[in-house]
Amino acid sequence: MIILITGASHTGKTVLAQKMLEKYRYPYLSIDHLKMGLIRSGITTLTPEDDDLLTEYLWPIVREMIETAIENRQDMIIEGCYVPFDWRNGLTTEYLQSIRFICLAFSEGYINSHIAEIKAHGSDIEARLDDSYCTAEQLIKDNRRMSEGFRRCGEPVTLITDNYESRIQELLDREL
Repeated sequence: MIILITGASHTGKTVLAQKMLEKYRYPYLSIDHLKMGLIRSGITTLTPEDDDLLTEYLWPIVREMIETAIENRQDMIIEGCYVPFDWRNGLTTEYLQSIRFICLAFSEGYINSHIAEIKAHGSDIEARLDDSYCTAEQLIKDNRRMSEGFRRCGEPVTLITDNYESRIQELLDREL
């Protein structure tokens, strides 16, 4: 089983991946780690700010890793924001039936009511070197873009409107 977790920045993708690793004992891959490895090694001239270009660049690699894991009957959690809205394109039904897709998003009301908490938890799993871009306005824009984009492609979105912990627990309680 592949668990594919995506969403806007600060929505808790890495926290959920860590909790799933602890529950299922599946290894997990952070697409951010792959991104930074390719950037720091000089294999790409893209920068961490090139979000759309990074999605185009990284997704074919991640997709092939997913297919390889499924072919080898290996379980894996993959998390990151570099998942295209039409991620299913190029994957056959055989592969798709082995993927559990999760997109996390905050509602505008949640962001406005919990911006301090969101920022306070920004480094729960990974240390963020620069979090200055994290404003309520930017989070609202990013979460709206992700929610609308995935919904337009027929994907479910786990919308967090009030209690973050209970929504995450619901995802953990679902059977694979």
